[in-house]
Amino acid sequence: MERCESCGRAGLISSEIGLCYECLKSAAMERLLAPHRRVRKALGLPPEVPKAGDGLPCSLCSNGCLIPEGGRGYCGLRGNRGGKLEQVMDLGCDEALAHTYYDPIPTNCCAAWFCEPCQRARTASSAYNLAAFYFGCNFDCLFCQNAHHKYLSGGTKIELEEFVSLALRPRVRCICHFGGSPEPQLPFALRASAAALEAARSRGRELRICWEWNGCGHPSLVRRAVELALESGGIIKFDLKAWHERLSLALSGVSNRRAYENFAMIAQEYRPRAKHHLLTATTLLVPGYVDAEEVGRIAEFIAALDRGIPYSLLIFHGDFAMADLEVTPLEQAIRCYNAARAAGLEMVNVGNLHLLGLFRMEQFAALAGGVKGLHSPRAGS
Repeated sequence: MERCESCGRAGLISSEIGLCYECLKSAAMERLLAPHRRVRKALGLPPEVPKAGDGLPCSLCSNGCLIPEGGRGYCGLRGNRGGKLEQVMDLGCDEALAHTYYDPIPTNCCAAWFCEPCQRARTASSAYNLAAFYFGCNFDCLFCQNAHHKYLSGGTKIELEEFVSLALRPRVRCICHFGGSPEPQLPFALRASAAALEAARSRGRELRICWEWNGCGHPSLVRRAVELALESGGIIKFDLKAWHERLSLALSGVSNRRAYENFAMIAQEYRPRAKHHLLTATTLLVPGYVDAEEVGRIAEFIAALDRGIPYSLLIFHGDFAMADLEVTPLEQAIRCYNAARAAGLEMVNVGNLHLLGLFRMEQFAALAGGVKGLHSPRAGS
């Protein structure tokens, strides 16, 4: 247990942040961003979102970087070289910095608890997902569970043609774009996905295009990604990290308001056309910070759009700059689960249950009040 540097109360407080949940909601902006500056300086990343008055604008995500001459955007992947905006790491327009591998379906799919193709694959033999893990991110989550994406030198260049070839290997049934987060490299991901989908169809092959992201990409790019998922039977997963904007700033270094705007756009314009569960969301239950108040507000937002949208709460384990925090306490997980249910959502799941010593959702539901049938898939809208 740490003590809040502001109010002095003891609780589940990250030593990197130094403030409790209540105090950070009123803390000065400089105080909220100071931990991110420290962490990013050690990684050689821009300490804050660049806003140089004469900088080149980058519109790939909601950060809206204005990159000075010789500088880089917040993600570290876009630079201003001689007055021209270009990718760094000597990446060409049809190259990405990523790690790709084949993942047996449904090993690491966040939608596996409701995705019908994933559930069918449990009894099928050797169905695979092409996992595309992108390096770099437009967020700076101090709790990042996949922080190796921040070390850009560890990424591998992959060309579009090579990516398509990987996607067409036998028994590959879907592509999952994640990371990091795909937003800083969405132009490549979109071109590669469209090319792979076209090639698969010409061969009579099934290929779903799925996205797992923070959701703060430019709306025009997000729409193109949604269209690929919609026509291929894929799923779009938003990581809705926090409700209060100041908590997002404290935990992730930037605002996540765009994520909610994009989420609402997809729910209102695209989900009604889908014959499957196109849209879903997850929230990581960061101890001491993402508790029932945050989850309840997020769940109310989702339920107001469509009560049938699946929502999964993920148990946290300490990592990266917040490695000092413990696993999400069971009591916190139960409070959050009940808050999501009270908001009216029909499909609520809890992931990473093994971290609590549980291995079935039914076990958790029994502890949370014995409510049955809370995570049974419902037909898409």
